[in-house]
Amino acid sequence: MVLFWAAQQALDCINDSGSILGKIKFDTAKDEFIFSPDSDSVELSSIEKSSIADRVSGLNSGQYSIPMQDDD
Repeated sequence: MVLFWAAQQALDCINDSGSILGKIKFDTAKDEFIFSPDSDSVELSSIEKSSIADRVSGLNSGQYSIPMQDDD
């Protein structure tokens, strides 16, 4: 299972043990959401990969959105 937590116009992807796997951000050059691993050493399980891919796909299709943070 992966928890998706909004942080500064991105989503932190957090695994069951509380480790941040990476972020889903909007790539303006490609005009789509992408997953960026926290480091090159992050190894994702098949369930984590599937969950992240589903969320990225849902964001790109408009099924999900990332809430904007109000810093007032």
